[in-house]
Amino acid sequence: MLNKKIRVCLLVALIMIGIPTIAKNTVSIVPKPLSMEEGSGVFNLKSGQTITATAASLRPAAEYLQQVIGAAAGTSLKVSNSKNSVIQISLDSSLPKAGAYRLKVTAKSIKIEGKDYQGVIAGIATLRQLLQGRTIPEVKIEDSPALPWRGFMLDSSRHFWSKAEVKRVLDLMALYKLNKFHWHLTDDQGWRIEIKKYPLLTEKGAWRHFNNQDRDCQKFEKKYENSDFHLPEAKMQIQGTDTLYGGFYTQDDIREVVAYATQRGIDIIPEIDMPGHFMAAISNYPDVACTGMVGWGTTFSSPICPGKDSSLEFCKNVYREVMQLFPYQYIHLGADEVEKTNWKKCPDCQRRMKEQGLNTPEQLQAWFVHNMEKFFNENGRRMIGWDEILEGGLSKTATITWWRTWAPNAVPQATAQGNQAILCPNGAFYLDNWEDKNSMSTLYNYNPLLEGLSDAQKQNIIGAQCNLWTESVPTIKRVEYLLFPRLVAFSEMVWLPAEKKNEKDFLNRLPAQLKLLEAEKVNYRVPDLGGFYETNAFIDSKTLNLTCLKPNVEIRYTTDGKNPTRSSALYNGPITIDQSTDYIFRTFRADGTPSEAVKAKFIKMDYSPATPATIQGSGLKATWHEYVGERCREIEAAPVNGEYQVSTVSIPKEVKGNIGLVLTGYLNVPADGIYTFALLSDDGSTMEVDGQLILDNDGGHSPKEITSQMALSKGLHPVKILYFDHNGGTLKMSTYNYKGDKIEWPAEWLKH
Repeated sequence: MLNKKIRVCLLVALIMIGIPTIAKNTVSIVPKPLSMEEGSGVFNLKSGQTITATAASLRPAAEYLQQVIGAAAGTSLKVSNSKNSVIQISLDSSLPKAGAYRLKVTAKSIKIEGKDYQGVIAGIATLRQLLQGRTIPEVKIEDSPALPWRGFMLDSSRHFWSKAEVKRVLDLMALYKLNKFHWHLTDDQGWRIEIKKYPLLTEKGAWRHFNNQDRDCQKFEKKYENSDFHLPEAKMQIQGTDTLYGGFYTQDDIREVVAYATQRGIDIIPEIDMPGHFMAAISNYPDVACTGMVGWGTTFSSPICPGKDSSLEFCKNVYREVMQLFPYQYIHLGADEVEKTNWKKCPDCQRRMKEQGLNTPEQLQAWFVHNMEKFFNENGRRMIGWDEILEGGLSKTATITWWRTWAPNAVPQATAQGNQAILCPNGAFYLDNWEDKNSMSTLYNYNPLLEGLSDAQKQNIIGAQCNLWTESVPTIKRVEYLLFPRLVAFSEMVWLPAEKKNEKDFLNRLPAQLKLLEAEKVNYRVPDLGGFYETNAFIDSKTLNLTCLKPNVEIRYTTDGKNPTRSSALYNGPITIDQSTDYIFRTFRADGTPSEAVKAKFIKMDYSPATPATIQGSGLKATWHEYVGERCREIEAAPVNGEYQVSTVSIPKEVKGNIGLVLTGYLNVPADGIYTFALLSDDGSTMEVDGQLILDNDGGHSPKEITSQMALSKGLHPVKILYFDHNGGTLKMSTYNYKGDKIEWPAEWLKH
């Protein structure tokens, strides 16, 4: 018995100090199947084994299985018509819903049955995740998706992605059962699809001199010492003395990518964004815009002129060629962020408005959208648009892509009218927002079947998608870094019904997925280190114990202000800190490539003394300023709109639009101690305690949380929080209880 205890203690110690231990391979699948029974044996893959598709329509799936499993296992499988093949794929109409599959692996055979082609592909994705070397464990799985639309959007305008790079994205989508690829092919910064009727769109519109977004990438490459931001020379060309940057897809390229996606069970939804975001076309065909009004307006670029019949015909001619290339039901019109000021001044637009009985530019946009939708419907297609298409009214067949969190009524309104909705609320679903410690959890725990909707409305939510806007994403390595592992969490969120999701269980399965991503040579982001905050306070000394979801991860650190390299100090176990020290930590993958450097301050301090003060009441005072900038220090100089009281750190319900908020009062600390402040905001915020700036979350950004500690004596401590936002943001203060659980800051501690 004693020896057994010693062995157990030794094993725990080995785990704690990061020495590798041998563990039994376990089945770990994402998204988690609805039903799975594990056996005790394994199926052994061998070269020469055959795959049979029982239906001719499944032949491409059989060839895909041959490629993906054969390449991963290093075996040469064959596709055959033999009835005696050890690997068989087939259709079974009795399965419950579209995308459903059944997978049975025994020591002698593998059988995949799908409700449809996509169901078979989902079964192949599960089989790939089960693969361990050249063996596959015995299992019986029955599975089906909660939502039919499980999507990802890639912006190919801001930076161009080659055919091979797009195929790479499609491969990774298929691995996690994502089935809708929203392809943003045009925008102000570049036109990426060949349109034979208008050759200048790609001859000139696909190429540019370096713009501010490209220069930002160059700055980031230097600032972060990260070649993932390097502008690829392969996408540059010399014309005379000019270096131009860009690229485009020929129509044959598009057909090749479409065939590749179709084999993987993925539909492509092309987006030619209009009537706004159209500068790449207008700069080469200026007659498409309002006469004499080409350029940039107050906020966005000049749009199409919906008053000219010739402009409408231009748009339809473009889409006529697009529809020949993409044989799918849906087409995305875009129709977001339209600068409408030109339409107020344009004689053609004013004439159109008079003819159609339209009173506002918003109604003119709706007229344009309806006109294009009618054209789509006449050609057997259905239109999707960003949620701005709600302005001016929706037709019965339109689908919205909801992205504006500051338009919370968009989904209720659309679904109540019987329209379909796809959810991608900006914030966690925008993967160009850099990941932080909360991003993956927020994404995983999102429930796309929004509260407050009727059952009929929920039926009109067909799914969700993540978006990657690529203003500062110039390489496929950067794409992968931003997508993974967040896209893994997203895949389970849209596959499983809400009652089946379990974040703790998902995180237990995540390390196996990281290992799979390594095998696929994906440049994923190593999950955040734990055990510290941005600013950490201590009185005498503090023990630093780093944690990470990735087992045995290599962690290097410095204390001299320089970013860690492979030759920097290696973290081997807990560190005792007894002096104020600034650390920089960095994790490294097995291939030696680094993740981003993370800074943490450890400050030795005394308890900050309490302030004698007279309390007037509970809660904080809130002053709303009409502020339009992006710096907290400027807020108090702006005009005052109103004064309120809040019981928590939050935005008063009356405060909307241009928000500059100043919260003041006291923290009523119940005992001497080190207190932790976690400030979440979208956009910027700062926090002072006892006149000291302890949280600096300033500047325009998506939801972002920073955490800091301070040693406080029992009693009252002056607090001041500054916050700004202009389109429906977030402000929240949290702390941690004695168990280490994150909780909202106790209301009884806030006074004024």
